[in-house]
Amino acid sequence: MESPYKGKTGLKRLWNAFGYSLAGFRAAYKHEDAFRQEVLLAAVLIPLALWLPVGALAKALMIASVLLVIIVELLNSAIEATVDRISLDNHALAKRAKDIGSAAVLVSLINTAVIWGLMLW
Repeated sequence: MESPYKGKTGLKRLWNAFGYSLAGFRAAYKHEDAFRQEVLLAAVLIPLALWLPVGALAKALMIASVLLVIIVELLNSAIEATVDRISLDNHALAKRAKDIGSAAVLVSLINTAVIWGLMLW
């Protein structure tokens, strides 16, 4: 069965989507320690990137890499919540899904470290 919210169009749909997005940010911040840590990291690194004497492209890459960590963490948190909703039992596929999501976060963090290292070197 389709969601009853899928029929909305135009500004009403955009407004609803914005509200759902804000609810998602609030939920991630409230329930996910890693998300809070990465938001703190972004709150430090993004202003630092803007302040550093590097070119506009370097600034953009540095900020984009930090935002990518936030995006990947949000997706990982969604995967974890979905897996936990299905069952809290230990299951090999549930572990695999959570581990793969965690690996994606790690890759995004390594990406950030590499980009920042290259831009500052």
